[in-house]
Amino acid sequence: MNIFEALREDHEVQRTLADKLVETHGDSDARHEAFQQIKTELLAHEAAEERCFYKPLIEQDMTQTHARHGVAEHHEMDELIEELENTDYSSPAWLSIAKKLREKILHHLDDEEHTIFQLAGKVLNDAQKTQMASAYHKHMEERKAQYA
Repeated sequence: MNIFEALREDHEVQRTLADKLVETHGDSDARHEAFQQIKTELLAHEAAEERCFYKPLIEQDMTQTHARHGVAEHHEMDELIEELENTDYSSPAWLSIAKKLREKILHHLDDEEHTIFQLAGKVLNDAQKTQMASAYHKHMEERKAQYA
């Protein structure tokens, strides 16, 4: 498995969790559970992706700007997660913020899959792509355990 396949697998999980999040209602167990799931997934993914994918790309001229933009989008998602944590689950504002988070996630994943992956494919060799996937999976599991 290469880094692009590993990331795409997790992107599908994130899309599913983002959809699940905005389908919840009020201060319910389902909303609490969906929020915890997506929060854990996103925080673990961001940490692993920044360390194992973006860091090497920032060192390359061709991918530096896009990699930095990806990291900046992670920070925007983190701010929305923090906003959700500080908003009452039964508030109409909570769903509005959750929808903003979903849109940010979908935009970010599309950016990665349609732009960054293509550029990264040009600067990384096959061995690097495979090694990055292994490092990413390892870091992802460590982070999920930490955030869970």
